[in-house]
Amino acid sequence: MSQPRWTVVVPVKPLAAAKSRLRGALPGVPHEELALALAADTVRAVLACPAVAGVVVVTDDTRVGAVAREAGARVLPDLPDAGLNAAFRHGASAAPGGWVAGLTADLPALRPAELAAALRAAQDGPPVRRFVADAPGDGTVLLAAPPGVPLDPRFGVGSAAAHLASGALPLVGDWPSLRRDVDTADDLAAAVGLGLGPRTAGLAGPRCPAATPG
Repeated sequence: MSQPRWTVVVPVKPLAAAKSRLRGALPGVPHEELALALAADTVRAVLACPAVAGVVVVTDDTRVGAVAREAGARVLPDLPDAGLNAAFRHGASAAPGGWVAGLTADLPALRPAELAAALRAAQDGPPVRRFVADAPGDGTVLLAAPPGVPLDPRFGVGSAAAHLASGALPLVGDWPSLRRDVDTADDLAAAVGLGLGPRTAGLAGPRCPAATPG
């Protein structure tokens, strides 16, 4: 049996409002450039994942949209304009059926192979929603839903507990690059240790190793 193919939804805020706690993390680098790099490297890694059939980027930012389209993603305007969870639902509603996942846009070290392993794990067992917590354990980086099951996202503060309370089951695996979202300068330093994607590495400088494929 062939492996199910996934549609992955990635909402991205307008760059001027995105990743506010990262302001000043890279001295001399405009904040919007850093926020764009995080999203671009995330989308690039998702598109390189063999389990993924397509990526839907939900954004009203023209620069994000242009970069996402150039990479091969489908771009939808954030018509709900009602926050992250509404954007996830909007993107999921545009998926052509099948398996759907929501992914945060701040995973600059993401390895396609780790995402593929997590998505495969989500396909095992009962047909329910699954989620992957972030590195600290209280947030969520990935929420996955099988065919016919609404994504029902609960992203935000304490989202891991919120997803668990909503009936989603946690996924646990050796996926450090998937779990390493970047909200602060310390998070970015941790991502550097994993190896950044090319756009973020280009901003961070030669001290930051670029991520290797896989």
